[in-house]
Amino acid sequence: MSFATVYSRARVGIDAPLVTIEVHISNGLPAFQIVGLPETSVREARDRVRSALINSNFQFPQTRITVNLAPADLPKEGGRFDLPIAIGILTATGQIPLLQLEQYEFYGELGLKGDLRDIVGEIPSALACSKHKRIAVLPKGNAIKATIIGEQHLVAGESLLHVFHHVIGQHQIPLLQQQVIEPQNSPTDIDLSDVIGQYTAKRALEIAAAGQHNLLFLGPPGTGKSMLAQRLLGLLPDLSMDEALQTSAIHSVSGKPFDIEHWKKRPFRSPHHTASGVALVGGGSVPKPGEISLAHNGVLFLDELPEFDRKVLDVLREPLETGKICISRAAQQAEFPAQFQLIAALNPSPTGHHTDGRANSDQVLKYLNKISGPFMDRIDLQIDVPLLPPGALANKTNKGETTASVKERVLNARYNMLRRCDTPNALLNNQQIRTFCPLSDDDQTFLEAHINKLNLSIRTYHKIIKVARTIADLHDEKHITRAHLAEALSYRAMDRLISQLTK
Repeated sequence: MSFATVYSRARVGIDAPLVTIEVHISNGLPAFQIVGLPETSVREARDRVRSALINSNFQFPQTRITVNLAPADLPKEGGRFDLPIAIGILTATGQIPLLQLEQYEFYGELGLKGDLRDIVGEIPSALACSKHKRIAVLPKGNAIKATIIGEQHLVAGESLLHVFHHVIGQHQIPLLQQQVIEPQNSPTDIDLSDVIGQYTAKRALEIAAAGQHNLLFLGPPGTGKSMLAQRLLGLLPDLSMDEALQTSAIHSVSGKPFDIEHWKKRPFRSPHHTASGVALVGGGSVPKPGEISLAHNGVLFLDELPEFDRKVLDVLREPLETGKICISRAAQQAEFPAQFQLIAALNPSPTGHHTDGRANSDQVLKYLNKISGPFMDRIDLQIDVPLLPPGALANKTNKGETTASVKERVLNARYNMLRRCDTPNALLNNQQIRTFCPLSDDDQTFLEAHINKLNLSIRTYHKIIKVARTIADLHDEKHITRAHLAEALSYRAMDRLISQLTK
């Protein structure tokens, strides 16, 4: 047999399109050619595969070898095609029966001695392979991580020789069993009761957690803004299976360390304010996910918000609305999910506080204008976090509720939302707002009057209604009332500050 077909998968965003690897052995001068839009790392597979075959005591054909990676217009990169190319050569030279390969997909980079090395993007590949009812042959490290997938068929290979003996039926490698890992609460987790005072901010944090609303903390240094943001994660519900798999797939293709023990925990990303736009949204000649995608189904915390470059912040405007980011490059286009919850913190003045007398109104406005209006328009809750009153630190009864007690209300409210419209309130579209958030005529007039007074946009008008809907859910109330709207309007600290400074 001088021809063989082997299956593998490429990596495009978090998708894993099928790649059919065709190997043809023909007469002619010795040559080893790989076609099908391979990048440098794939073309270099010629030397890795040749050495791996020879050092594993296989016969390497001294003829013309042509390897076609189909489809031809799909870019291929990385060392993931080493193992399937080697298996294809062994099959085309008659060392492996051809019929044995139909049920397998192969992935793995080969060392020169024939050992298998881990690849990037094992989760999307294993998921796609499972849907097509094939057995995925992966390097051992990748296979163990991929066992979190339900209904998977995985084989963990340690070397080319190890995989060869399995495929020909000489020494069968048992299929790996799915790992069932229950979420565990660490006793060292930070607690909401650690934050002294700041009851309004804690209330806003509860609302944000329940409805998945974006949140801004506004206050002088040392008032607990970062502490509050870090405690949001403990209030959020655990990831569902679908959410966890999607989040794991993003971390898999990014090449970031993946902790299988905490794979159902929501991600919390906190990039430094020197981060570039590409670092936040992703990019590269081969597009890779950025911070907003790594925070998918979790929290993106931006501390010292005005210190970020204005253009960097503005690249977040589209994904904050759509929940995804499309990265286009000359050779490739990739789309990554980016449904993150934004938590931001800032000082209201370049000096720390706008009332300390060290900066006038124009200087404060110049500082705050580093954040564009359209970006601020996408934040649902704007909370003032003031300095603690005298005696607050000495008051031992000033701690407030624990994370566990607040989370109970959050979960109940989230359950009400999902039962009603299968989505958190922050993600309601206009049609769903009309259906599930009706207002009486008097309440409509009340809300519009305040919107006009603060010169707020229609987007903000809808966000206030969504926040009011979340407040009603936290109180197990079926309809939005004037009290809910009034509370939602009270969480517009930044708008009120800008209004005062521009008078």
